[in-house]
Amino acid sequence: MSLTASAMLPLGTPAPAFSLPDTVSGQTCSLEQLRGERGTLIMFICNHCPYVLHVNDELVALGSYLKAQGIGVVAISANDAETYPEDGPVRMKQHAQAQGYPFVYLYDQSQSVAKSYVATCTPDFFLFDAELQLVYRGRLDASTPGNGKPTDGADLRAAAADLLAGRDVRSEQLPSMGCNIKWRPEKL
Repeated sequence: MSLTASAMLPLGTPAPAFSLPDTVSGQTCSLEQLRGERGTLIMFICNHCPYVLHVNDELVALGSYLKAQGIGVVAISANDAETYPEDGPVRMKQHAQAQGYPFVYLYDQSQSVAKSYVATCTPDFFLFDAELQLVYRGRLDASTPGNGKPTDGADLRAAAADLLAGRDVRSEQLPSMGCNIKWRPEKL
């Protein structure tokens, strides 16, 4: 594990389009199909990262809440499943079902989607408005494994509240921290 921070994609960046397999349903899903009427949250997560495992309960609660508010919620894993088989599609399906994920859990085998979002760590969060323009990127909240702070989704929930109320999302946005995405070795 290498502790890595979000790259902090510039605000206003349009959401890159994608079409990826959902590991639970087996269906291929596109951003256009998954986007919400009022906004869309894209999360880069994986099965084994202790930072993701630490916030899984909040991801489930937040995902359910946001979906009920008209915000589409999408989780994507881009980890190299050859090197990290626990992050492959079969285990992703098992993990999503065991956690009760209320959102799709897509697999980015080529890692091209993660690269297009400039995702660097798990978890990494990207909140887009109804027009798919980036309004928030960064951390879920101040909690990390072992620091004793509550896992309450405060930062991301505040950004979603601003978005839903039609307000500008507050300007101070702190990077997420977690395990680096497990990139496939470059072929020569």
